[in-house]
Amino acid sequence: MLPRANRIITGADYRRVSRRGRRSAGRFTVISVAAATTDDARFGFIVTRKLGGAVVRNRVRRRLKAIARSLVDQGMPPADIVVRALPSSVTADWTSLQDEVSAVALGRSR
Repeated sequence: MLPRANRIITGADYRRVSRRGRRSAGRFTVISVAAATTDDARFGFIVTRKLGGAVVRNRVRRRLKAIARSLVDQGMPPADIVVRALPSSVTADWTSLQDEVSAVALGRSR
């Protein structure tokens, strides 16, 4: 699980990052990245009912959180990041999903 310091919690922060952040649409996710408001990298996740039932949504969310945790553990620079899962993320393999999120979060081109 991500530590509290590395999570976007408030609706206002989700809106700020989603509306004003640099957006990158991939095959499995739409990721918005905005300037950090703290000294830590913070992640937020949007996983809607379009993906499926609760079991499916929670599996996708857990996978995204694990990817975010690995990025934080690697010493990711401060940024506020909101990851919106697309329906294709349900069938995505781990490596593809991790590569997509990592590339955008770390500022590398895909």
